[in-house]
This record gives sequence, C-alpha cells and structure tokens, in this order.
Amino acid sequence: MGMMERIQSGKQPMPPRILVYGTEGIGKSSLAAQAPKPIFLQTEDGLSEIACDKFPLANTADEVFAALAELQSQEHPFQTVVIDSLDWLERLIWDAVCREYRVSSIEKADGGYQRGYVHALTYWRKVVDALNALRVTKGMAVLLIAHAKVEKFEDPEAATYDRYSPRLNKHACALLNEWSDAVLFATRKFRTEKEEQGFGKERNIAVGVGSGGGERILRCVGSPACIAKNRYGLPAELPLSWPALFAGLTNPETPQPQGA
Repeated sequence: MGMMERIQSGKQPMPPRILVYGTEGIGKSSLAAQAPKPIFLQTEDGLSEIACDKFPLANTADEVFAALAELQSQEHPFQTVVIDSLDWLERLIWDAVCREYRVSSIEKADGGYQRGYVHALTYWRKVVDALNALRVTKGMAVLLIAHAKVEKFEDPEAATYDRYSPRLNKHACALLNEWSDAVLFATRKFRTEKEEQGFGKERNIAVGVGSGGGERILRCVGSPACIAKNRYGLPAELPLSWPALFAGLTNPETPQPQGA
C-alpha cells in the first residue's frame, strides 16, 4: 500500500494527554483522583489521604517502567494512568543515568557539560513511548502531575521576566510540554485591594476570591505569568475540578485551539 492510500481525513479522536502542574497542596492529585478509573504510579509519598488505586511507591525508574509494562500486558479496569509526580520521577531517572555512568551526580555523567541531562531524555522517551502504547492499545487517558517552579524567561521581544513552569530540567520540560495535548497551571485566583497605611500612604494587598485563600483554578492558555497550552479550545481559566475540565474538553467554549 502506497502513502497516498494511507491518507487519513477528519479528526482522529484519542484519549487526552494532560500535564497539570502547580504549587504544593493546591489539589493536583485530588484532581487526578476524580478522572475516570485512575491508577496512580506514585514516585513521591503523598497519596495516603486520597482514596485511589495506586502501585507501590516506586524507588527506581525500572519500577515505573515495570508498572507501565504491566498496564500494557494485563487486563484491568483502569481508564486513566496518572504519574504523580514528574519531578520525582526525574530524580529516579537521574539516579539511573548516574548508575549507568558510575558517577555520583547527574552533572558528572559522561564527562559533564550537561550531557547527563541529555542522556536522561532517553529514559523520558521510553516513558512517553509506554504512555503512547497505553493510549493506543488500551484507550487510556494520561494525566501527568508536576510541581511548579519560577524561572526567568528571556523573551526576544521584551524584557526578561519571571514565569511559572513545571519543575523539570529544560530538556525534559520541552519534551513533555510538546508531547502533551494540554499543559495546565493549577493556582489560586486573587484580586488586589488598596490598604491605607496612614499619612496619605497606601499599598496593594492580595485578597482571596472565594474561601480558603483564593479560588483554585486551572490556567489553560499561556501568558507571561506561566507556561500553559491546550489543543481543545479551552477557555483561559477553568475551576480546578475534573467535572469542569471534562466539560471543557468535550464542549470547548472557543472554536480555535490554544497552543500546539
């Protein structure tokens, strides 16, 4: 069969690949626990208070790969695979690179000069390949959880500024951001008010919208404040809940996708 006979037309619906990152305690894992029949691959010990199905805490990258392989080879009822979290998985991958090159630090792998981080991409691609296989053969959605960091971004068209991004090495971050259908930033929404300080002086203070110190939201479109994107036409913000996210995925408010 030639390439012309293999041309595909129209949409090709597939289970979503979603990366959610945010600060500690914002509710990323709780969001994932609301997804359809999730199974957690836990690389950090933080799920004890969340009712969910999970593999034992992984202590090596090989244990993560073994769990992914079993999900691929065995029959099971799970519909969503969750990695919680990517930044702790990155530590396990760095440990694997260090063992491979018999060094004590990722910075020293293969003679240094950032080569260790490049070699780590081999492991990340193996993770991505395994997740792709689960989507294609098992019809599983993928939900990746990560913590957030503040990084300086050198904008070629503007002054350098700080923004939130997943707490990953830049090489791994670029790979996973590009692979994901949606990269969503979990945060709290605040408004500012002016507070009198006396003697004619005032200052701006942040005031939470809603209870608990600010409404918890997902930012779905990138801005100078954070990395975010989606291929589903999601609005700029959504409530931090699976029903709201699912409704956005199935009934987008805007016709054009945000990001690539």
